[in-house]
Amino acid sequence: MRDVTYSLSATLDGFVKGPDGGFDWSVPDEEVFRLATDEVRRAGVHLMGRRLYEAMLYWEPDRAPALGDLELVFADLWRRLPKVVFSTTLTSVEGNARLASGGLAEEIDRLRAEPGEGDIAIGGAALAAQAADLGLIDEYRVRVYPVLVGGGTPYFARNERQVGLELVESRAFDSGVVYLRHRVVR
Repeated sequence: MRDVTYSLSATLDGFVKGPDGGFDWSVPDEEVFRLATDEVRRAGVHLMGRRLYEAMLYWEPDRAPALGDLELVFADLWRRLPKVVFSTTLTSVEGNARLASGGLAEEIDRLRAEPGEGDIAIGGAALAAQAADLGLIDEYRVRVYPVLVGGGTPYFARNERQVGLELVESRAFDSGVVYLRHRVVR
């Protein structure tokens, strides 16, 4: 059965966006960018909400500016990766994406039942919070940046329930970013 993984950058105080909605603190250096690229490489499908979908349109061929070698690898992987977009306002999506035809739990159950390789990656704090509330996330992968923003959109759902985690991997990068990968204990 395919795992559902939630991977995103966060501040040391646990936010994916600051109080002003900005996330300019999360620009990865080459080492961290390679890690993010490897995560996309291991994904079989990516679930996202409208805001993340719109932000990631940057990587589509007709929108991406001149890219460096590392960015070209990421863009190629991202474009080929099947994506499922959850939105109540979008009527169409571009590239290798489709609009979700059911609820989050229903889509994840269907994707887990399908044959296929790779994780079911989930991105976007709001959608991940829904998945966490439903107990659907198997693994949390967070790139912790050495910055405090004091508020904003939290990485972790604030659902007031305890979830046991087992550390699977940790890495510290020269930039000060720390990568933490935890598996949910069931």
